[in-house]
Amino acid sequence: MIFFTSENLLLVGSILIFCSILITKAGGRFGLPVLLLFLVAGMLFGCDGLGINFDNMGQAQFVGMVALCVILFTGGLETKIEDIKPVIGPGLTLSTVGVLLTTLFTGAFIFLLSEWNFLSFELPLITCFLLAATMSSTDSASVFNLLRSRNANMKNNLQPMLELESGSNDPMAYILTIVLIQLALTVGCSSGGNTDFAVLFIDTLKILVQQFAAGAMIGLFAGYGTVWFMKKVNIDNIPLYSIMLISIVFFTFAFSDLLDGNGYLAVYITGIIVGNNKMKNRKQVSAFFDGMTWIVQIAMFLLLGLLVDPSEMWKTALAALFIGVFMMLVARPLSVFISLIPFKNISLASKGLISWVGLRGAVPIIFAIYPVVENVPGSKDIFNIVFFITLLSLVLQGSTILACAKKLDLLLPLKRESKFNIDLPDEAGEQSEIKITEELIAEKGNTLKSLGLPQGVLVVMIKRGEKYIVPTGTVELLPGDYLLTIASSEIDS
Repeated sequence: MIFFTSENLLLVGSILIFCSILITKAGGRFGLPVLLLFLVAGMLFGCDGLGINFDNMGQAQFVGMVALCVILFTGGLETKIEDIKPVIGPGLTLSTVGVLLTTLFTGAFIFLLSEWNFLSFELPLITCFLLAATMSSTDSASVFNLLRSRNANMKNNLQPMLELESGSNDPMAYILTIVLIQLALTVGCSSGGNTDFAVLFIDTLKILVQQFAAGAMIGLFAGYGTVWFMKKVNIDNIPLYSIMLISIVFFTFAFSDLLDGNGYLAVYITGIIVGNNKMKNRKQVSAFFDGMTWIVQIAMFLLLGLLVDPSEMWKTALAALFIGVFMMLVARPLSVFISLIPFKNISLASKGLISWVGLRGAVPIIFAIYPVVENVPGSKDIFNIVFFITLLSLVLQGSTILACAKKLDLLLPLKRESKFNIDLPDEAGEQSEIKITEELIAEKGNTLKSLGLPQGVLVVMIKRGEKYIVPTGTVELLPGDYLLTIASSEIDS
């Protein structure tokens, strides 16, 4: 048995990460989500595998909190406001009403299941709904990673809607989890008759409003404050911009938590505002946060994999299988269809795909740690069931989302990746690319002048194969060339 110590942390950690990346490279050939493979890698190296012992729930909870801050900020940073504007209504409805309905439907099913004598599984009513609440939100890490790593491009603004839902539904699940933990402990410590449910309901509404209101306000303040500050400050060392941003991310989360707001919502809103304003060194900042996101995702999924005891998890596997299938085929679709009733323009096929993208991942597992830390009766069963359902969701849903979208005729052609690895400041103007074809040359000619580009549009670079050419009046354009253009408002004026 190997234990983590300060002496071997770097050695064991580096071996874990290195081997996990090799496992994901091999497993990725079968179309399995990368994050699932990191989770499985942690299990393989854990106490029932190669013998690495890690059982500190508190430390895992802290790592998960840090990781989610980075993941949500990066997700917000890469979200375009013009993409989410048309889907703000349905996205926020799914992240609030949808989460609540999922908890109610799933909690009721779990209670009925626990009453079934066939299964050696029994939980009190409150604990059944607590278990449902931990799994009620879709996982932002899994959704962002799956849709963006596979360059998904879906019709009807489905991708921004799914990303908005997964980025904004953690607060609702978090609030439900915390309130139900308090209720489970209160009922467990008394006969249950002394609990004033009317007062509890009012208190829950107050917490809900405060979490959302404070989190949103702090996110807006931090976002616009960061934009203003980054315009004013001039740092010669470019990497320090990214480090300064990550310090703002953690400050925003901690400050929001200090004021009883939801830090995850605050961080996500901050990312959206910063990402949709002009930013110095945008490409370097984006590359830094992409790298940070991968680091924290690997660390989080590996630790969660190490945390689970597979021999204990299999004891509740049958009950978890029933619950997981119910969530995928009944609770999630019912919640989606009911939540989206006011939005008549969303097609049946779109609702079907949204129902299937109910990915569980790191967030439900992290929320399932809270009852364990608080010593809620039955919390170990909660953790094991949530872990099993997460594996089930990532395998069944994570590996079939694009196939499902294709079957429902909701996929668009893949987005064309940029041919130019060049970072131009936002102030320079809007960048675009033009591909030179034989038809274009036959119609317009083979020189830049003959193309007749609009006034104010400048060609700043030509790419021919692997070569880059500085544009001049004498350069002859060939089929297959790519032109990097920039539309400058200053030239227009």
